Amino acid sequence: MADEVILLDTLPSSFGMRVRIALAEKGIRYEYRDEQLLQEKSPLLLQMNPVHKMIPVLIHNGKSICESLVILQYIDEVWNDKPPFLPSDPFQRSKARFWADFIDKKVYDSGKRVLMNKGEVLEQGKKDMIECLKLLEGELGDQLYFGGTTLGFLDIALVPYCVWFHSYETCGDFSIEAECPKLMAWGQRCMGIENVAKSLYDKHKVYEYALQLRERFGVK
Repeated sequence: MADEVILLDTLPSSFGMRVRIALAEKGIRYEYRDEQLLQEKSPLLLQMNPVHKMIPVLIHNGKSICESLVILQYIDEVWNDKPPFLPSDPFQRSKARFWADFIDKKVYDSGKRVLMNKGEVLEQGKKDMIECLKLLEGELGDQLYFGGTTLGFLDIALVPYCVWFHSYETCGDFSIEAECPKLMAWGQRCMGIENVAKSLYDKHKVYEYALQLRERFGVK
């Protein structure tokens, strides 16, 4: 009996894009169910993620797995007939998990402050975002990917933010490419991979979604 895999997601979500890349890289067929988070959440989402009530949620044979980084590791462990996302070396695995957690806590937070604020809070958000991205650029070094010569766990965790950069730059009036050219080149390299490109949402549609969020929360 084939696995039943369902993904509860919304297209602009950077967290959901991670999962879509991972599923594509592992060649997993799944049913996509779009959640309109700006409207009412579906009963299935509330049932499958009663704690956070957020996407993405992976439903595998009726069991739910929540939180995007947890889902990536689950996919990597369950569908292990394809090359792994995480390194085999325990130290390198711990580093990948550390930086992925850094992205979720620091890059996401600074981006939210850029999009959803004005004045001093926005300016500090820009400063913090560039500082975070420079640290990630340093971690990348001269490698093609954070995973070395191939796409890995940390690449999958970060690359969805590349389609959000346009929104950050437009709302914040600054240039990420001017500050972090090596990181932007890495992003273009990742987006040249078919499974990545087809899993990411168009940056202009992401910006439209960002404007809806700003309007909803009263940011003009």
